[in-house]
Amino acid sequence: MSSTPHDPFYSSPFGPFYRRHTPYMVQPEYRIYEMNKRLQSRTEDSDNLWWDAFATEFFEDDATLTLSFCLEDGPKRYTIGRTLIPRYFSTVFEGGVTDLYYILKHSKESYHNSSITVDCDQCAMVTQHGKPMFTKVCTEGRLILEFTFDDLMRIKTWHFTIRQYRELVPRSILAMHAQDPQVLDQLSKNITRMGLTNFTLNYLRLCVILEPMQELMSRHKTYNLSPRDCLKTCLFQKWQRMVAPPAEPTRQPTTKRRKRKNSTSSTSNSSAGNTANSTGSKKKTPAANLSLSSQGLGAIPNCSLNPGRDGDLCHSTAVTPSGQFKEKH
Repeated sequence: MSSTPHDPFYSSPFGPFYRRHTPYMVQPEYRIYEMNKRLQSRTEDSDNLWWDAFATEFFEDDATLTLSFCLEDGPKRYTIGRTLIPRYFSTVFEGGVTDLYYILKHSKESYHNSSITVDCDQCAMVTQHGKPMFTKVCTEGRLILEFTFDDLMRIKTWHFTIRQYRELVPRSILAMHAQDPQVLDQLSKNITRMGLTNFTLNYLRLCVILEPMQELMSRHKTYNLSPRDCLKTCLFQKWQRMVAPPAEPTRQPTTKRRKRKNSTSSTSNSSAGNTANSTGSKKKTPAANLSLSSQGLGAIPNCSLNPGRDGDLCHSTAVTPSGQFKEKH
């Protein structure tokens, strides 16, 4: 029996990309290839609308982008939301970068109900710098991407952890300025910090302030309020959420029914039953017998939820010194 492309163990002569593990048109890695092509189509005239369209094509509306790296003053971690992602990519090119693309090697894919996760431990972000000098920077690290499980297959979370970077200068430039010590000294200095330009680092520091202000900006744009009124409204709502107690499930009150006594015989029967119980208790507990005999008159309460004739909830049976029982209400 010959194997067919629908067979899970079918090996295609055209390579592993011929078989599809999902019913979608492209693999998650191909989306990074499409993003690289879109970045290459950028021009010097690309404005904010172009970058917004770029982010809309490849990132979800609630997407987040996280960068983790270590500088001279310690480890850093920056997370920005969807509204700040377009500006992040534009700052890369504003820092003198002319080309930007990502290379994924030996990535692992995992499929979930509503998302696809791509984990690449050998990811390289390659940037080509035209100023202040012609330099190629290779930033290596781990890239974890989470795509939505739909036809658009846009990025929901982007987390790039930078481990190391290299700045490569062509030998031709070194040979050209071999006799100029000032130029050689300038070429020996790094133009990036952990593969990121100063424009990008400054923007990430600014995002620490801008990210919490997204709620104020959104409220100002929606309700056309002044900045002071937006701040007061946001603070008041946050205070309400902190002060308000957690909602408890409502419980229906249990209604208790009262039973009426049908006749006098039921009262006498209950009195006789109480007398028998009291006699048994006397036999079992002699201490109670002593306490009652020491008193001239002993009262044994018989409480019930049903009211008596006079509306009382409790009535008692009195024991006379002669040993007779008399009911009291």
